[in-house]
Amino acid sequence: MATKGYDYIIVGGGSAGCALANRLTSDGSANVLVIEAGHRSSRFDLPVRVPSAFLFLFGKSFYDWQYKSEPEPWLNNRRIEHYRGKLMGGSSAINGMFFQRGNALSYEQWGELPGLQHWDYAHVLPYFKRCERYMSADVHNPYRGRSGPIPVEASPADGPLFGAFFDAVRQAGHEVVDDVNAYRQEGFSSFDRNISRGERYSSARAYVDPIRHRKNLDVVTGALVSKVVFEGTRAVGVELSSRRGGKNIVRGAEVILCGGAFNSPQLLQLSGIGAADELRRLGIDVVHHLPGVGENLQDHLEAFVMYACTQPVSILPYLKPKAWPGVGLKWLFQRSGVAATNHFEAGGFVRSNEDVVMPNQMMTLLPVGVRNDGTPAPTPHAYQINIAPQTPTSVGHVKLRSKDPSAHPILRFNYLSTEQDRKEWIEVVHMARDILNQPAFAPFNGGELSPGHSVRTDEEILEWVARDAETSYHPCGTAKMGIGEDSVVHPDTMRVHGVDGLRVVDASVMPIMPNANLYAPVMMIAEKAADLILGVDPLPAEHVPFYRHEPTSAADMRNGKPASRARKNAASVTATG
Repeated sequence: MATKGYDYIIVGGGSAGCALANRLTSDGSANVLVIEAGHRSSRFDLPVRVPSAFLFLFGKSFYDWQYKSEPEPWLNNRRIEHYRGKLMGGSSAINGMFFQRGNALSYEQWGELPGLQHWDYAHVLPYFKRCERYMSADVHNPYRGRSGPIPVEASPADGPLFGAFFDAVRQAGHEVVDDVNAYRQEGFSSFDRNISRGERYSSARAYVDPIRHRKNLDVVTGALVSKVVFEGTRAVGVELSSRRGGKNIVRGAEVILCGGAFNSPQLLQLSGIGAADELRRLGIDVVHHLPGVGENLQDHLEAFVMYACTQPVSILPYLKPKAWPGVGLKWLFQRSGVAATNHFEAGGFVRSNEDVVMPNQMMTLLPVGVRNDGTPAPTPHAYQINIAPQTPTSVGHVKLRSKDPSAHPILRFNYLSTEQDRKEWIEVVHMARDILNQPAFAPFNGGELSPGHSVRTDEEILEWVARDAETSYHPCGTAKMGIGEDSVVHPDTMRVHGVDGLRVVDASVMPIMPNANLYAPVMMIAEKAADLILGVDPLPAEHVPFYRHEPTSAADMRNGKPASRARKNAASVTATG
């Protein structure tokens, strides 16, 4: 490895790194090395392949890096756990398998930023389509891809609780739509997932496993990159730290950081790129002063509105250990049953007030009552709606704790620190309760377990959020694309400003967080970045219509409830390049 010449060294074998490994080696002309600090993926690693097993991967040191935030001032000084994948495929190997693109207007926002005109919806749609193999009968859908590496299927969303859910959202005045990843995101639908034939498809399985035979691709796991090596301001390789304390330098023409929103800014700072004064205080030689590194940290916070179920129709009994052998055997021999799904099969995107132009809230029905750590509801049967404001204005930072590359960085999110975020949390709790108390749920409604009937006022709701909310595991933005003083990466090349031979491709480059889960957007970024790195012609922009809500007047609001229910006026607009 030390003597072989590499054209590209990819640091991080996670979601983006796996996609780049595939695309950059496709024509055989470039030698590529992928360095992953976690372990290899394996077809014998059944906990990764079984979709519903992700709850058992969270917090386990073999699969998870076990990050924690600093005490969050607005969340009762709690340290929020952040699960991140510790193997090839990264977090796509342990996540909830949502496959959501985000609203078209999220990317229109990107396209309006200086220098990002080629990141608007028309320009990113072709790359969303390139990464997916959408398994649906509608072969003429212009919004979906058919031949990409990632199998994407619509969840069945069947069973009595899902039926009640769709009836309840209609009764509450919301729309049920065909596909939240196509023309109209606003509304409720079955959700897409990266599952095929009852198995998870991580980015490693979709992009790397099929090409491991390529002679121009090397993959090294269990190796920690301690810094990028520079000659002047040109990156010429990386330094690896062994478990025994030794150092090894691997040289390459270019280095591409794909470590994610935590690791990429951490490695930039360890390598001398960041706020100069902060680096000098830690005794790090400054290569280039770039104060935006580690700033702009964004994330989605979520909580659970949980109800007891009066009928035995939830999957809560399957969480008991005595049920696991039967569940496992059904998956092992039939790839079916409760283990073959992620259970996040239906939900929706809604606006909770008339001040927003696109959905600012996400709701997901779970036919079970359970926390992220696997703690079940204290009742025989339960169901819940996971609620998560999607356009938070609170931002934080990632900063070095020390010069030790194995030390987790300082993560400060500042959740719930803005008035807008607090307002939208109050709104979404009311909206979820409104849905769960519609007539459609009456045959199942056994009463609210969380937040509970004692939580009613705005102050009580915010107190509950502060003590109970968890992350949705969507950190991003810490090496954002742009051309301003606070940006880190050039949007036309993915190169780090001020240095040569160094790029970043992962969730950290997002300037604004999309209003959805981040796996699909990260894969889109990697697909588009591959063309930018290779210098090939980009895929042509696709100017297709997409839904945009047309604001209603105050007179259209129903009894003082959020105007997001008034959906009489809507317009199709054409994405502009």
